[in-house]
Amino acid sequence: MKTRITEMFAIEHPIIQGGMHYVGFAELAAAVSNAGGLGIITGLTQKTPADLAKEIARCNAMTDKPFGVNLTFLPVIAAPDYPGYIQAIIDGGVKIVETAGNNPAPWLPLLKENGIKVIHKCTTVRHALKAEGIGCDALSIDGFECGGHPGEDDIPNMILLPRAADELTVPFVASGGMADARSLVAALAMGADGINMGTRFIATQEAPVHDNVKAAIVAASELDTRLVMRPLRNTERVLTNAAVERLLETERERGAHIKFEDIAAEVAGVYPRVMLDGDMDAGAWSCGMVAGLIDDIPTCQELIDRVMEEAETLIRQRLEGLLTA
Repeated sequence: MKTRITEMFAIEHPIIQGGMHYVGFAELAAAVSNAGGLGIITGLTQKTPADLAKEIARCNAMTDKPFGVNLTFLPVIAAPDYPGYIQAIIDGGVKIVETAGNNPAPWLPLLKENGIKVIHKCTTVRHALKAEGIGCDALSIDGFECGGHPGEDDIPNMILLPRAADELTVPFVASGGMADARSLVAALAMGADGINMGTRFIATQEAPVHDNVKAAIVAASELDTRLVMRPLRNTERVLTNAAVERLLETERERGAHIKFEDIAAEVAGVYPRVMLDGDMDAGAWSCGMVAGLIDDIPTCQELIDRVMEEAETLIRQRLEGLLTA
């Protein structure tokens, strides 16, 4: 299948593995890229630029296909060493960066000077238009269904994707609720040039996370995610567990007076304990509603092959078959 995204990133299939904290390691990124998609290393999971340089080198040793690095620009007082991370990306020969969080404008000139394509994650059309205007090459449009941060406007992809298609000229992929061939075909029909899958790629054999995490996703239904930190206007969709329910109770009790410190125990430093140690009640961790569509743990090759084969069947048989002569 050829789309503007496959052409821009020189990949076989229009499927991107989103950057996920303590999930996007070299093993997963390489497996996705080797299967014809675009794998992504999560930059800030690596504690220092030197660590990221080593992770990029590991990925380069596992694949000769294109892969990218995610950089999330955080609204914090003590910012990470972004110049160092970007230099590690440049030195590692990576030509694709997925940006998220704050406006990436300050870093675009350096990335562009080094021939790096930038795909920025947006949860609204207005932010997408801003990203297009500052020179981002492509966009990842995240609907309300997505795991992680869906923004504050609560627009699901059935509305958000056609709106994006109406307004944007750069290529974009659909993110949030993407799990299978139906997701891909629907996203293409609504104007996207591909899909970004996050939660679905956690439940694969190559994802370097604890088996408890994969089992939790397979066991979950579409009713098992919760929205936390909404009173702080930093909404995150997470899989429910004992810690999440405690967090929500604290939000209800504190109301408009809540501060981050009140819930820090349930959200700070959680990911290593969940993803690496398998402590499923350690705290809140991102998971999409798409968990309700996930019932197996295939290899990345099996997953991507299945998506593409079934997408072709959907398009050539079911959809064409609906047309009258």
